[in-house]
Amino acid sequence: MGYKMKDLDQQIINFNYDKSLEYDDFYISKSNNYILNFLNNWPKWEKNFLNINGERFSGKTHLINIFQKKFGALIIESSQLSNKNLSQIKFYQNIILENLENEVNEELLFTLINFIDQDNKYLLVTTKVPIVDIKFNLPDLNSRTKNFLIQSIAKPDDDLIFALILKNLSDRQISLSKKLINYTIKHIDRSYGKIFDFIYKIDEMSLKKKKSINLKIIKEVLGE
Repeated sequence: MGYKMKDLDQQIINFNYDKSLEYDDFYISKSNNYILNFLNNWPKWEKNFLNINGERFSGKTHLINIFQKKFGALIIESSQLSNKNLSQIKFYQNIILENLENEVNEELLFTLINFIDQDNKYLLVTTKVPIVDIKFNLPDLNSRTKNFLIQSIAKPDDDLIFALILKNLSDRQISLSKKLINYTIKHIDRSYGKIFDFIYKIDEMSLKKKKSINLKIIKEVLGE
């Protein structure tokens, strides 16, 4: 099952650098546990339409891949939505539309929603902001988005920030002490984007300086 934070407090896990979307590589914390539990409760949802929203790097793709592996689903990138997908959905009970923004083909999206509704299927849509905040040109589409259940991924708590830094730096064979990670947690912006920007910069500094990361380097990367 997914890793709990207390497990990560004890050790550095040896991960492959390749991005893994397996359940065992998903870090459960207060920031995301309720959405994972909600997905695992399928099909006992109040509605057949679900929107999972959160900023970049917040774990939306990881969540839907866990869901797909457990329950089966057709995953469609919203920018590539086509008529071919409308014929494919008859073979699936769950359809996932990933990275929806307002440049999607609105007519096709509206038709997709109608088909899913008529056939009593399920639609999961991932977005950066709540789907009701996306303004489409098609009025009927705006009306349809109000029928979605909304699940927003919260900003990362301390435990999740700790796990993200530990895991992603371990991927790059970079070791940070618990003391340095805790210092970082207290001084970094509580944003997934800022966390991963920090990780990438630490990786660059490690390669450039060819020495262990210390507090001075941490402060430099944090802009202190």
